[in-house]
Amino acid sequence: MRPYTSALSKGLPRSLDQLLSQTSAQQHSTTSTLCSHSRRALSSASHRTLNDTLSRTMAPSARRSSIIASYAPMAATHVRQYSASPKSTTHARQYSVATPTRDASSFAFAFDIDGVLLRSSAPLPGAAAALTYLHKHNIPFILLTNGGGKHESERVAELSKKLGVPLSEENFVQSHTPFKQLVEGTETAEALKDKTILVTGGDGDKCRKVAEMYGFKNVVTPGDILMHYPDIWPFNQIFSDYYKSTTRPLPRPVDIQNLQNSLKFDAIFVFNDPRDWALDNQIILDLLLSKQGYLGTYSEKNGDSTLPNNGWQQDGQPKLYFSNPDLFWATSYHLPRLGQGGFQACLQGVWEATTGGAELKRTIIGKPHYETYKYGERVLNKYRAQLLGFGDQEEAITPLKRVFMIGDNPESDIRGANQFNSPRGTEWTSVLIKTGVYRAGTVPAYTPKVIVDDVFAAVKWSLEQEGFDTSTMEM
Repeated sequence: MRPYTSALSKGLPRSLDQLLSQTSAQQHSTTSTLCSHSRRALSSASHRTLNDTLSRTMAPSARRSSIIASYAPMAATHVRQYSASPKSTTHARQYSVATPTRDASSFAFAFDIDGVLLRSSAPLPGAAAALTYLHKHNIPFILLTNGGGKHESERVAELSKKLGVPLSEENFVQSHTPFKQLVEGTETAEALKDKTILVTGGDGDKCRKVAEMYGFKNVVTPGDILMHYPDIWPFNQIFSDYYKSTTRPLPRPVDIQNLQNSLKFDAIFVFNDPRDWALDNQIILDLLLSKQGYLGTYSEKNGDSTLPNNGWQQDGQPKLYFSNPDLFWATSYHLPRLGQGGFQACLQGVWEATTGGAELKRTIIGKPHYETYKYGERVLNKYRAQLLGFGDQEEAITPLKRVFMIGDNPESDIRGANQFNSPRGTEWTSVLIKTGVYRAGTVPAYTPKVIVDDVFAAVKWSLEQEGFDTSTMEM
């Protein structure tokens, strides 16, 4: 039985070149019907991941601090306490750390966050102790999450405070972090820095601010459009008060009689889980049906059987990007809740009902996609070289042989690690834990190397695989 699945459940396409050249898509399916027209949601949908876009060399952070200095013995004691409730109540239960018996430089860790280190913003038992141990012994790790909605600097500061461990942007990858590279563009994707983009998802206009911090200059939200043109959605009164505090003027008016001066979009980004599914679905659909991305227009090519895809998305419509495919994620509720993959499936169902089953062309990143793991591995190797005293000289260090991916979601964390074929030859070993999406006692959709109770047990098991003596490492 597979009680919880990703919105994407078949093979993973890997090339942005495929997206840009509009080649045929791979097919995918979902086990969940999320809206009235989504019975076939995602069953024949195409989606592609950032390939050449994400293969560009990452620019260093403008605010990089000394990574090695940040590893000053914050964990000087061998015993740590943990906070395991939203009220940050201190528990008496303690963790002692083990002593390594061999060089730690040949392996590293990658951690999911929600359901692994935190649950509903509260640290999970053993999370702080596990990360403290790795910090103390200079064992590299990254946080590789499908979460987002805040800038990396803000999220890192929050996590450092909650977990009591110094973190930095250099070992932190959110679902939308790779979107940074679309600001300046690549050999296969145009620069979007000066273009007008639609950004949706997250609380208020936080994702707009994240996009602007990445370097996008003209960022519009669905709320901006609704407040200027309330007739675009007949039930506008429901969320009007919510949008009032974050609305900004539109860069141009909507003037379908004079398109040269009318509002035009060049890309659509779903940065984080949308809050107002109805409005976001409507505006995204409008733009996918538009003439060249001009809001309020309708392409005459739509439905033309003489054109590829029966004319749908054949008239310069904006490209559509999703930051992650997770159908479910772990919250404070005892059962997993719908995530961005649920919104995606709903949009797919509406699209199919509108177009008679036409392919929806879109790009999806985030776990379990190949390019997200490739991006994460690059971040990890760069961070590892700095941590171990080699600066930017990655080639001077012994190659990374193994990464332990610790996650709670078989569809994203485990699937991605199992299927990732590292271009550097690094082995990724998947470790599934029971504190999040995965339901203990069920058969996971994708089989991990091992299933353990929690993140502390996962780190302990991984260290033992690398020859560490963990006899004194107890919860």
